[in-house]
Amino acid sequence: MSNNDSNRSRSGILLVFVLGILGILAFGMFSYVRTFQNSAEQALGPVNAFGTQAAQLLNPTPTILPDPVTIIHSVQALARLETIQYSIEKVITAEIGQNAFSFLFGDRLLFVAHGVVIAGVDLTKLTEDDLYTSGDTVYIQLPAAEIFVATLDNEKSYVYNRDTGLLSKGDVNLETNAREVAQQEIEKAALEDGILEQAQTNAENFLYRLLRELGFGEVVFLDPTP
Repeated sequence: MSNNDSNRSRSGILLVFVLGILGILAFGMFSYVRTFQNSAEQALGPVNAFGTQAAQLLNPTPTILPDPVTIIHSVQALARLETIQYSIEKVITAEIGQNAFSFLFGDRLLFVAHGVVIAGVDLTKLTEDDLYTSGDTVYIQLPAAEIFVATLDNEKSYVYNRDTGLLSKGDVNLETNAREVAQQEIEKAALEDGILEQAQTNAENFLYRLLRELGFGEVVFLDPTP
């Protein structure tokens, strides 16, 4: 077997091993959290049951009956290494009819948006050609960092103020439009602050420590693939 074939074989084994370790770490953390949650639920069971019954009597809630038929369109395995999360607040002004007759027909609101942006590296894009060894040195060409999640936190986002004209009932789509713009602006703010560069650096630091723990003398990161 040639040296190139040997390095390619080692690279394939190393790639599978690294992805396997990341999967085990994620599963272990999920199992720990679920165990903790189950223990807390058992301890607080009687108290929660009494409180729930009292709340249902004082504040009855509507009954929601979902359709029993569930359609799963697709299932996709993920190996995303999330390395950074931003929590961002933006104030968005949305308005319509702001002219000389705005006091009659205008509609204007201030929307306080709280959002979360998560970025990292998608390891499913890593191939055997992107990871190879030479002696006790491993060379890695990671995929470029990308945005995984950019969404509003609906529990924290709210309309701070809204002014409608005397003859206006308000535009029913104004808040929806404000939310859409807010989500775009939150992602834009994270990008302008360099979230992708920080995500790339964090991914390299994490994998560097992991591979050094596996016994490699040196870890060299090549320029990321576009």
